[in-house]
Amino acid sequence: MSLLGTRWTLHGDGRSVRPGEVVAPQERLAWPITVGVGLQHVVAMFGATFLVPILTHMPPATTLFFSGIGTMLFLVITRGRVPSYLGSSFAFIAPILASQQQFGVAGALGGVVVAGVVLAAVGGVVQAFGAHWINVVMPPVVTGTIVALIGLNLAPAAKQNFDAAPVTALITLLAIILVSVLFRGILGRLSILVGVVVGYLVAVWRGEVDFSKIDAAAWVGLPTFQTPQFHLGVLGLFVPVVLVLVAENVGHVKSVAAMTGQDLDDMAGRALMADGAATVLAGLGGGSGTTTYAENIGVMAATKVYSTAAYWVAGITALLLSFSPKFGELIATVPAGVLGGAATMLYGMIGVLGVKIWVQNRVNFSNPVNLTTAAVALIVGIADYTWKVGELAFAGIALGSAAALVVFHGMTALARWRGTATDDAVEPARRAG
Repeated sequence: MSLLGTRWTLHGDGRSVRPGEVVAPQERLAWPITVGVGLQHVVAMFGATFLVPILTHMPPATTLFFSGIGTMLFLVITRGRVPSYLGSSFAFIAPILASQQQFGVAGALGGVVVAGVVLAAVGGVVQAFGAHWINVVMPPVVTGTIVALIGLNLAPAAKQNFDAAPVTALITLLAIILVSVLFRGILGRLSILVGVVVGYLVAVWRGEVDFSKIDAAAWVGLPTFQTPQFHLGVLGLFVPVVLVLVAENVGHVKSVAAMTGQDLDDMAGRALMADGAATVLAGLGGGSGTTTYAENIGVMAATKVYSTAAYWVAGITALLLSFSPKFGELIATVPAGVLGGAATMLYGMIGVLGVKIWVQNRVNFSNPVNLTTAAVALIVGIADYTWKVGELAFAGIALGSAAALVVFHGMTALARWRGTATDDAVEPARRAG
């Protein structure tokens, strides 16, 4: 069982964590406490995981099913050394919405599968050769730009939902903002979930929620599964998402390593392969693509419990909840106004995360290489430039991502040839240290 990472040792007396100590991934507390922590992880992932399928018009219960399966698969592949919950990735929202317009839900699922395969392949390369080459191909100025344009590209979608019910959307947004600033700890970290609940109650009061499908749904039953279709035209939409997933997974492993004091460098490749495999499974059955969740890092930081046993509890709980069609239909009743308020915050947060990458890595925008890379790519992504080549259609995210890579590496090569390159232009990651 040790190969599955399920042989935990009891931490201390199993009832408490002493000041300055943490419950390591291979440890656990007493099972009643471990179950309680695991349920906290379910609450932490809940709002974000369900918002993605609701925004992309996909079955929430199906996404929850593959989220639970994916989490357990991740724990097995990483041998219980990397505590993580795999929830719905916001990076998939834009490509799924875009591909649905042309290829339907099945075509979008095909794109999810492709992204998962590519991510798993990248994980295999990282496991074999290390993660240092990622910084060479995707320095912080490129990674930050791609993350930012994916979020900002979704601004029109947020506005459309906001306009559907402006009052409800505004109250939802205000609730999220107030909770995030008025409360600390876990409640503050769950501001989006709390805001959605407040907005939902307002929508019910205003008569904006349709409960008819809940009454018709059974209490127990299988989620709705759907098989994918594969179209060449979705490649340009989904492959750029892999760059974001790589950054998220590697960042997650580094964060857990820093908080637990363990060396997890040898786990980066396994984490990527695990997330890739989970995303492939989700795409094959009708779920959203997955990623490691920062929301659950917040729970670990607050509780000092990094035990993977708690994540097994979370994964099993998510799986059990997915077998209630009535529960799934309840989640699907979240109206457009609530989604508009939450999406205004969420999509903006994705954009700002890109800026955060620039700041953390001290990207110098007085350097023309960095400035031009970000400037061109952001406009291409935000304005949703489109380029059609036969049956292939490359939209803003794909073109913006390509622009970031081509402009940076092209200008860097020319600067080296002319002898005008600086250390910051060639290796901006070095400034971070």
